[in-house]
Amino acid sequence: MKTEVRIDKWLWAVRLFKTRTLAAEACKKGKVIIQNVPVKPSRNVKVGDVISIKRNPVLFSFKVLALSENRMNAKLVADFMLNVTTPDQLELIELGKLAGQTGRDRGAGRPTKKERRELDDFIEPVFMDEDGDWNFE
Repeated sequence: MKTEVRIDKWLWAVRLFKTRTLAAEACKKGKVIIQNVPVKPSRNVKVGDVISIKRNPVLFSFKVLALSENRMNAKLVADFMLNVTTPDQLELIELGKLAGQTGRDRGAGRPTKKERRELDDFIEPVFMDEDGDWNFE
């Protein structure tokens, strides 16, 4: 068994990135951090290292439990890493989900056909008379 593996290979192997190229690009952009230092794709990772990945606005953290250069089945990922992301970072995810449920963003363009029908159904009972004419009284 290997004692060290390149960080880009490990990130790809444990399915944190879809391709090794994306993992390497994240490293080059400074989004992958070990011991508060951005790392290059060629940096070796060892068992016990804590890897942080910036995915705005959250900073995910993972502890390396085992090493692998080969992409693995999703069921096996738990044997190779432990999610040690802090609760305050996980709370940011929940806040983002709640913020996304507020409806249409201002300036998001024209409503879709479904959204227009929902608006029509919402407005119609109050502001239209039996003939279908607008009634603002």
